[in-house]
Amino acid sequence: MSREELTKIILPEEKLPKYYYNVQADMPNPMAPGLNPKTKKPLVPSDLTPIFPMNIIEQEVSKERYIEIPKKVREIYKQWRPSPLYRARRLEKELDTPCRIYYKYEGVSPVGSHKLNTAIPQAYYNKEAGIKRLTTETGAGQWGTALSLATKMFDLECAVYMVKISFKQKPYRRVFMQMYGGECFSSPSDRTEIGRRVLREHPDTPGTLGIAISEAVEDAVQRDDTNYALGSVLNHVCIHQSIIGQEVKMQMEMVDDYPDVVIGCSGGGSNFSGIAFPFIPDKLKGKKVRLVAVEPVACPTLTKGVFAYDYGDVAGLTPIMKMYTLGSNFTPAGIHAGGLRYHGESPLVSQLYHDGLLEAKALKQKEVFDAALLFARTEGIVPAPESAHAIKAAIDEALEGKKEGVAKSIVLNLSGHGHLDLVSYENYFSGLIENVIMSEKEIQDSLKKLPVVE
Repeated sequence: MSREELTKIILPEEKLPKYYYNVQADMPNPMAPGLNPKTKKPLVPSDLTPIFPMNIIEQEVSKERYIEIPKKVREIYKQWRPSPLYRARRLEKELDTPCRIYYKYEGVSPVGSHKLNTAIPQAYYNKEAGIKRLTTETGAGQWGTALSLATKMFDLECAVYMVKISFKQKPYRRVFMQMYGGECFSSPSDRTEIGRRVLREHPDTPGTLGIAISEAVEDAVQRDDTNYALGSVLNHVCIHQSIIGQEVKMQMEMVDDYPDVVIGCSGGGSNFSGIAFPFIPDKLKGKKVRLVAVEPVACPTLTKGVFAYDYGDVAGLTPIMKMYTLGSNFTPAGIHAGGLRYHGESPLVSQLYHDGLLEAKALKQKEVFDAALLFARTEGIVPAPESAHAIKAAIDEALEGKKEGVAKSIVLNLSGHGHLDLVSYENYFSGLIENVIMSEKEIQDSLKKLPVVE
């Protein structure tokens, strides 16, 4: 069927990928090694065994191009994967653009986002290793919700430390986690040493993902039956999310099309890497495809950060990774895209961006909500505020194509729905959404505290 005849592009279940794609196999320049936070020496597997199972550790360092998806994981994936790719015909008409806009809709998963793509295998590998309980952090709550469901599927316990500002802004995310059996705590909390310290020093802090990560790791290392699970940033998460882009490539073939631009919002890098990384081999072979990461100006990690070694958390418990960072002590404003309030960026995304294979742009909060409203009123889907960043960037590309008279093919990752973000939209309609732009001084002050690495 031609591309002009399909709106909902669906792969049959038998086309569900059987292997994850690992971009490390094709990177022109390898990542710098992660460092032990205490010794500052390159990580060895024993450094990670207190919080991760061996299968996850092996994936973290693997250079194999393809990693088999366990059968049990694929069977669970089939409930919602392959996810649909839609042609945004009504949005195109409203914009009066010659461009073709497609969106990969990850909101069809049971938890309403792409996060379940990595939560399921992480819970599976931990169950196989004999672990009884997982801890994690969450920003907007999408990841905490996904891990709560995944752990329930494999009969594990789950404790989630949710960034305080999102804990207040998105109360029904907490209820969602409880529905699946997860425990959810506002971070910083009084449950951990790092949480109590932050509360003493900054009692009014909105919280950060860096603080929540520190609490989750501290909790995990205190119990032999507990491991830590991360929803973004690390290599194994990007590997699991590659299922998104692999499906997109097959779906575009079904309509005899190929993207000129692939777009994803970017906080820690999970959904962006998921849709973008499978296109890296094509780009290296000469395909003219642009891969664009979109972040908020309130937390401009790629666009204003530095490429340097830094901690992934506030307490310095995580490995030191070379990435684009604003400094582990950076506290972004309490914007409604809570999942994009992370000081760092995936080391894989960072290296590829540093090498010029990826692009990045930063957007203001009000224009992102304007784009979300336009999308909801044309395509009918209320997007998560995070995903709306990708929508705004796609609209900009489509309008640029209109101005230039170029019919570009644009694909964005609609990484989740915003059904539980309605308080944010209520604030938007009430005129309470403001643009927050971090000053250069705030960023430079935070960057002064980067770890010294020889």
